[in-house]
Amino acid sequence: MHGVWHSSRIEKLGALFLVIASVFVAVLAIGSFMDLWRATPSMGNVITVDGEGSATIIPDIATISFSVMGEGKTASLAQEEATKKINVALALLKEKGIEEKDIKTTGYSVSPKYSYPQPCYTPPCIYDEQRIVGYQVSQTSEVKVRDTGAVGDILSALGDAGISQLYGPNFTNEDGDAVRAEARKEAIEKARAKAEELADQLDVRLVRVVSFYENTGGYPLPYYAKDAAIGFGGAVESRAVPTVPVGENEVVVNVSITYEIR
Repeated sequence: MHGVWHSSRIEKLGALFLVIASVFVAVLAIGSFMDLWRATPSMGNVITVDGEGSATIIPDIATISFSVMGEGKTASLAQEEATKKINVALALLKEKGIEEKDIKTTGYSVSPKYSYPQPCYTPPCIYDEQRIVGYQVSQTSEVKVRDTGAVGDILSALGDAGISQLYGPNFTNEDGDAVRAEARKEAIEKARAKAEELADQLDVRLVRVVSFYENTGGYPLPYYAKDAAIGFGGAVESRAVPTVPVGENEVVVNVSITYEIR
């Protein structure tokens, strides 16, 4: 009898514990739901505004690419010719103060050259089979020039060394975070001013930001500083070098901000 009473008591305690646990879970669930409801205003209680900001910065990095070609009856002969040319270019760049870490190979290819039959205008025409008559090697390198004022001189020197396939320069900035932050600040201020004006017109009050989106893009603009280069108001030098105005880069930031209103 005592055992039955003890078992029944345990069952009642277990049932009571389950009831208490269920109530506790329900309270947590209701609290989470209320927090979620409070944190997410309905679409009728928000306004979304856009803002654009910009800031300019003088580029401090110029990127130049160039390719050398080598040809020969065998692949090794073509590679040897290309290697001689690239070694001349690398020695020249070192002479100009370019560090090894700022020179990178971006492409290397070895391709066969084929013979092509002469056109036949009087039948019967007999065509020889296409055959390999030699090889061509191409090596492309990318150079980072940290002294933007030396770009024209480096381009001229590479041209004098027989490098005819030159690309660039592309002017960029190694660290554009500061100017990007400046442009972002202006964009946010414009969006905020627009939101305050709209809230005043609607006779509502801005409560808080509930979403934020940013789109950043950098665009080089044709701005030229005084004495930037020959032909653009600069001083005339005795040696003719390519005219390479550095100009300025403009960073544009667009933001979209959603405010809760009451």
